[in-house]
Amino acid sequence: MTDSPEDRMTDLRQLFFESAGELVQKLNDEAMGLEKAPGDAETARSLRRTVHTLKGDAAACGFRELSELAHEFEDVLTLENTAAAAFVPEIALRAADVFAALLEAYRKGTKLPAIQSFREDMARLAHPVPAGPAEARARKSKKKAAATAIRWSEYELLAITRAVAEGKRVHHVVVEVDPQCAMPIAGRQMIQIALAGLGEILALYPAEGSPEAITCIEAALASEKPAEQIRAKCSIPTIALTVRVTPLRAQTLGALQPVSAETQPAASLAVDSELGNEPTSSAVAEVDAFATDEAVAVLAAPAGPENLLRVDAERIDSVLNLVGELILAKSMLQQALLEFGQRFPKDALQGKFADAMAFQGRVLNDLQRSVMKIRMVPVDQLFRRFPRIVRDVARQCGKEVQLLIRGGQTDLDKTILDAIAEPLTHLVRNAIGHGIETAEERVRAGKGRQGTLRLGAYHQGNQVVIEISDDGAGIDSEKVRQRALSQGLLNAEQAARLSEAETLDLILKPGFSTAEEITELSGRGVGLDVVQSVLGRLKGTIQIETVRGRGTTFRLRLPLTLAIIRALMFRVEQRLYALPLNAVAEIARTVEVNIHQVEHYDVLQLRNDVLPLLRLGSKPASGPETAGRKVFVLVIHSGERKFGVVVDALEGEDELVIKALDDQSITTDLVSGASILGDGRVVLILNMIALMDRFTRGRADTAGPGMAGLLSSVVSAASRIESVDMRARGTAGGQA
Repeated sequence: MTDSPEDRMTDLRQLFFESAGELVQKLNDEAMGLEKAPGDAETARSLRRTVHTLKGDAAACGFRELSELAHEFEDVLTLENTAAAAFVPEIALRAADVFAALLEAYRKGTKLPAIQSFREDMARLAHPVPAGPAEARARKSKKKAAATAIRWSEYELLAITRAVAEGKRVHHVVVEVDPQCAMPIAGRQMIQIALAGLGEILALYPAEGSPEAITCIEAALASEKPAEQIRAKCSIPTIALTVRVTPLRAQTLGALQPVSAETQPAASLAVDSELGNEPTSSAVAEVDAFATDEAVAVLAAPAGPENLLRVDAERIDSVLNLVGELILAKSMLQQALLEFGQRFPKDALQGKFADAMAFQGRVLNDLQRSVMKIRMVPVDQLFRRFPRIVRDVARQCGKEVQLLIRGGQTDLDKTILDAIAEPLTHLVRNAIGHGIETAEERVRAGKGRQGTLRLGAYHQGNQVVIEISDDGAGIDSEKVRQRALSQGLLNAEQAARLSEAETLDLILKPGFSTAEEITELSGRGVGLDVVQSVLGRLKGTIQIETVRGRGTTFRLRLPLTLAIIRALMFRVEQRLYALPLNAVAEIARTVEVNIHQVEHYDVLQLRNDVLPLLRLGSKPASGPETAGRKVFVLVIHSGERKFGVVVDALEGEDELVIKALDDQSITTDLVSGASILGDGRVVLILNMIALMDRFTRGRADTAGPGMAGLLSSVVSAASRIESVDMRARGTAGGQA
């Protein structure tokens, strides 16, 4: 059973979208490189190859507008006019934007963007001054002669004549070999194989084993396939630079002369004057009709190592979900073996069971790490887009900014990497728009004219830390506080109680902005609150450090993955909860009499520090019977802030597979997910970001009695989950 043409074209286009996105990003990188090093021949050649590959792939998928535009852009890239060539980097960056917009429209099936003005700009660059009549005729004659020069033997010319006489369609195929092709002999073989799959090869130059350098491959092909399909088939990346396909007509064959095998002079073969040149943009046709395996081969031709394999992320997620179920099964088996050991402590099978469980645990851990590595990608895939963003935003603001990137090879879960793209973009744009001063202001402050923006990533434990820092003016915390007061985000009494770190966190609140006027870049109060909300979903944290006059650093801490975590489990009011283990700095044990109340919130003196406390449950009634009640305090670090979480009892730590909960199961933001233990119990995983937010608001709110009863909404949600028991097990396929 074979796939239908529609299915094959769908697969082809999906593959195209994946590769085209990388090509557009590569086009951005090469244009930026050409802007920094004008006249760099290697960068210019690489830029032409990228555009040529994109053109061929778009034509193979039937995306006519993109293929035509790329073809016109190739004309600009072959400019010999030095004055016009100076504009190539700028027009290349515009081309990358237009190509990206076209790809997005193709992918979503929406209306294509307007590209006429861009086409006109390219035409003015490609043809700056109209040539005189005599010069134009000479150029046309020279180009036609170059296009029709062939080297075929007498036998091959007779075979062509016989095929045309029999009514066959014969095409003259000319493939210009890419000068950067590492193995032109192998390239000739691949072109020959491609042509053989389309029809009968009547003539081919150069012959196999020819001592001549292979710079051009010419063939006469008898085939009923359309010219566009032949061109697409022969447009093999890294091998073919240009491909021309023109018909050989019967009325011109009488002018052919036999070619001497000894001298091999060039014979002149007349071709259709209308199609003698490489096809212009209007000649690129829609090719949906030939959605065949041959078309797929155009994109599937290896341009790098052949051991690379593209896998849909959903398939990896499915495998990881199965690994999570295995971990649950392991926990259940361990629980059963524990009960077996308690019931039959002297049974000889207990040792064998323990050995088998240990072996299974090692294999399962290796399997989990292997699957997680498949999901991991270097953050450079995200970082490489920022040089272009920094360049454009700096120009828009009239500032001079250089970007320094480090740690691009740090690995991060692909799902998390995609999710932080928008927040990171907001932070970078904010650093340029609000943080770094203009050149004149920097000179007056004793700094260099050019500001510096640093983007870095590194591993810290089982977290990834991403830092965005600038050497600008820093953040005025007093101005932030006054702005929050004027915008009604807090009252004067609350503002007076805020610490420096809590004041800086106000810039992450929805609607907050310090901009005096609304521009395209800032002033609308939308931006940094996106960072906070996304990090909340990802179970990450953000820390802000600033020094007036010296700069600001935003430090994002993200888990390596959202699927499986090490968690500390504890009880509050007889219910089981969990926190990510990496959020807990230490565990302290104390009694209620050591907990004091200062300005409406609880504190504990821990060594030489006064630790603010957050109560998840209700505060016990005061009295001598509760003064000696023992409690545990989980010390939580969040950037420069530190506070304690009061819990009733500890249940130990375990590896939990995070399960997503639908909105009908739980409505509070204090819970980020759930997990199922080996004995079937459901444990709720608390959201650290939401807890810290409630803690900050609880400290600022003098009207409320501390944080008593914080988990009342969580308790009701837990009751609903436990009432249906295994609903979490059924809806647990997704990841948090």
